[in-house]
Amino acid sequence: MTVAVMGSGAFGTALAIAQSHEGPVLLWSRSAEQTAGMRKTRENAARLPGHLLPDTITPTSEISDLSSADPVLIAVPMQKLRDVLSEHRSALDGKNLVICCKGIELSTGLGPIAVTQEVMEKGSPALLTGPSFAADIARGLPTALTLACENATLCKNLQTRLSTGSLRLYRTTDTMGAEIGGALKNVMAIACGAVIGAQLGDSARAALMTRGYAEMVRFAVARGGQADTLAGLSGFGDLALTCSSDLSRNYRLGLSIGRGEEFDPSITVEGAATARAILANMADIDMPITRAVVTLIDQKQTLNQVISELLSRSLKEE
Repeated sequence: MTVAVMGSGAFGTALAIAQSHEGPVLLWSRSAEQTAGMRKTRENAARLPGHLLPDTITPTSEISDLSSADPVLIAVPMQKLRDVLSEHRSALDGKNLVICCKGIELSTGLGPIAVTQEVMEKGSPALLTGPSFAADIARGLPTALTLACENATLCKNLQTRLSTGSLRLYRTTDTMGAEIGGALKNVMAIACGAVIGAQLGDSARAALMTRGYAEMVRFAVARGGQADTLAGLSGFGDLALTCSSDLSRNYRLGLSIGRGEEFDPSITVEGAATARAILANMADIDMPITRAVVTLIDQKQTLNQVISELLSRSLKEE
């Protein structure tokens, strides 16, 4: 059966290219103009230039075209997920949904699985997450991701269906751990980018990554996730990638903060909204790096002030 990808950003397009080597794919875009452009040039010039769309990909802006497709991979920004699901609920009802965004909903503090369950009410949505850049996937470079679904049988079936020669999926039923890892690593990437942008050194970045990982585990466990999940691709793996490459938009935001430069406000940076959402919903969980990131992006303190506060915290056992 045809795989559908909803969302024609860089990541959605890359996933469509990866899946197209296994069979037919529908790539849905909200924009009829963008769809027409992709059909004509066989390229998503606006979002993923330089990567041709194989003939097995059919770009479309008609939601009705997805009627025969299953599963449906939903690759839209986290803060837009609820709206997209609500608008197209009837078309998606009864389908196996694989959510491909990372973050925490700012208005509710919920992750992508919980948001999907609230809107769709039935079914067992899956989450695709882990260390990956769109360009790498589109080029067919080896990539490993986590597929999380509470339904173990469905998770195994989707793993078989969506794994390709270059895209290897590992499965878990710990959806909470997987989505927290994917969300919070973006927050830590902003912090690491700020450190490197301010030329504070690789040692400082290593310290932030390590203590940031502890923060991720602490929050995930408090929300019902498993610590072991954070040691996998959706946690540690994604953290290592995002905190060390300027291909990451979150890392680039941090770099601009550390350098005192303006950052393009049109670029979606999930870590900023996630940090604010977690700060509003963390109750009594100790989240000093997340709090520091919110302070920086809201420009409430200078980077030097934030660093001074972090370094002056009470000494503790690791």
